[in-house]
Amino acid sequence: MKIACLGGGPAGLYSAISIKLRDPAHDVTVFERNRPDDTFGWGVVFSNETFDNIAANDPASAQAIREHFAYWDDIAVHYRGQRIVSTGHGFSGIARKKLLQLLQQRARGLGIDLRFETEIASAAELAKTYDLVVACDGLNSKTRNEFAAFFNPAIETRKNKFVWLGTHQKFDDAFTFIFEETTHGWIWAHAYQFDADTATFIVECSDETWHKFGFGTMSQEENCRACEQIFAKYLGGHKLMSNAAHLRGSAWLNFPRVLCEKWSHENIVLMGDAAATAHFSVGSGTKLAMESAIFLANCLRAEPSMPAAFAKYEDARRTEVLRLQSAARNSLEWFEDVERYLHLDPVQFNYSLLTRSQRISHENLRLRDRKWLEGAEAWFQRLAGAGDNKVRRPMFAPFRLRDMGLKNRIVVSPMAQYKAVDGCPTDWHLVHYAERAKGGAGLVCIEMTCVSPDGRITLGCTGMYAPAHGTAWERIVDFVHAETDAKICCQLGHSGAKGSTQLGWEEMDAPLPSGNWPVMAASALAWSPRNQIARAMTRPDMDNVRDQFVAATEMAARCGFDMLELHCAHGYLLSSFITPLTNKRADEYGGSLENRMRYPLEIFRAVRTVWPAEKPISVRISANDWVGSGGIEPRDAVGISRLLQDAGVDICDVSAGQTSIAAKPVYGRMFQTPFSDRIRNETGMATMAVGNIFEPDHVNSILMAGRADLVCLARPHLADPYWTLHAAARLGDHGETWPPPYYAGRDQLYRLTGSGEPTTTAV
Repeated sequence: MKIACLGGGPAGLYSAISIKLRDPAHDVTVFERNRPDDTFGWGVVFSNETFDNIAANDPASAQAIREHFAYWDDIAVHYRGQRIVSTGHGFSGIARKKLLQLLQQRARGLGIDLRFETEIASAAELAKTYDLVVACDGLNSKTRNEFAAFFNPAIETRKNKFVWLGTHQKFDDAFTFIFEETTHGWIWAHAYQFDADTATFIVECSDETWHKFGFGTMSQEENCRACEQIFAKYLGGHKLMSNAAHLRGSAWLNFPRVLCEKWSHENIVLMGDAAATAHFSVGSGTKLAMESAIFLANCLRAEPSMPAAFAKYEDARRTEVLRLQSAARNSLEWFEDVERYLHLDPVQFNYSLLTRSQRISHENLRLRDRKWLEGAEAWFQRLAGAGDNKVRRPMFAPFRLRDMGLKNRIVVSPMAQYKAVDGCPTDWHLVHYAERAKGGAGLVCIEMTCVSPDGRITLGCTGMYAPAHGTAWERIVDFVHAETDAKICCQLGHSGAKGSTQLGWEEMDAPLPSGNWPVMAASALAWSPRNQIARAMTRPDMDNVRDQFVAATEMAARCGFDMLELHCAHGYLLSSFITPLTNKRADEYGGSLENRMRYPLEIFRAVRTVWPAEKPISVRISANDWVGSGGIEPRDAVGISRLLQDAGVDICDVSAGQTSIAAKPVYGRMFQTPFSDRIRNETGMATMAVGNIFEPDHVNSILMAGRADLVCLARPHLADPYWTLHAAARLGDHGETWPPPYYAGRDQLYRLTGSGEPTTTAV
């Protein structure tokens, strides 16, 4: 085939090399608008994994690149006067200019035609004379723009400002992050060595700080001098340098996140930054490009046709790109919101930075640097009041709310069972909650228990409004207290417009086939076109429901529950007041957030007066309606939490969604944790994280990074009531309490998991 590669960067050159290696008969030409020695970056970073892929593809170029690598294992973080170092990260760097020279040399050796200072006006015209055009023409791809109607690119410009600089100061012992507080705000640097004499030095800050410094009005030279002053104590007298003469003005940029809906059109295919970008804070742009080049070359050789090759290339690489873009998004958002974390202790701040992309998990960090992580775990235990010499995972740290002490940070999340009879819990509930309390969790939260018959979601929902209910709940609470060291929480709620529906395993949120009872909510709206229109609550209705919550709270107190939670989420009655999607009121309970929160706060204040002062109260909220600007968004959730905090709520149970059938949630592991993170670190309020959390690693990373104080698991506890005890055994931790009748099973599990014989000391 006659093949053209547009762009002489790593993507274009390595595409040409990889294709030529598969079939030397291919006629391959690389077109580059600049000169061979022009380069506009400083260093390129490779992980060990990425370089292994390159070495397997072309040992010759890999060896040449390896000879010019600068290696480091450590990451150093300068923050609040401390330098914290962790090891085991395994990265290498090379000058971008040297990398291009080596790839050019390899390409020429394979007989590839390199044409520099050659501008291609139209990829469409080029495609008429070439069998294949691989468009590697970078971030501002002319090819992508020319065929925008086919590729349908989505380009999102991110918030922070950054400038790519270099220095002759040595950063050859660690990849280094430097955070400096100035009179204009925080500013930070990402620094790493890429050859014997030079290091990359990327300076980044918020848009607000950038404007306060006046960087946008400075020349590139003036910017270098200003940044030298900010970071003088780290530069050892060395200057900062710019090589961005090709850019106008100060050379500060905003990162553009690029993702195209399609990567190919006829005989043209996108590669590298032309197809997708990954933020520099995960150092993977060159990785994506070179690994994509390898995969495309394999597809072109193996598939029977070019369309088939393109389809396989795009299908496989899109998955990898999305995975990496997800990690990159997590990372760039951490830096965009870094001022949220600047109150953290240096130990926790460092952990948060290291795990920001979610590619490094808690136990993966242990493999990298066990000593550092154990020191961090000991710090966390000391902070929790567990003692000076405890080295245990964060999930096994104690936690206190008012006078309620929890033995660990695991919460059995509320999960509707739909097994009540006339609102009364049955033996099913006794067994269900007893098993989970025996299973090791620090706190067991019962399902949403309704304050009136008409406040039930379904006929199978539990209640707290009849004497028989109190008797049945007291039996369950007494068992938990007598036979386990878990605490138990009563979640109270009212179904609102989502009431009078079928059982959960029938048709969720669908009305009953017959016998529906009337429902009410903040406004006269139906949950869905199939559901009945709720009656807009009058003031007498509100008084009546408030009194029902108070009566239910008094009953819960008599039952001996350790904690109370108000359900103000998921589209139920109190949630219907909070979200503007369902609150269309024109009185003092509608309109502004303060007005919409007025009734939920009225309920809270009423129940707080009758709930024992020594026992805590939580409120569950939906922190994101998943509908965009028309509903609750995470920034609104911060405002909601501040109002709850000011009213005296002890902890916020941060859920999301289920407030509208129009919601379009973005799922993934720990997908709701960022909402908890934001609330906790912007308000200082204690939070509980929920949402697709299912591994001990998830729990420990959430807690250690300061993203929540407690972690709620729902489905894992349905599948395994003993999730906490089993997790402890797999982790080699013998500090959790087993019921004495189960000691023989415990001991066998310890042996089977290789964690040794039982001991009274945590390991």
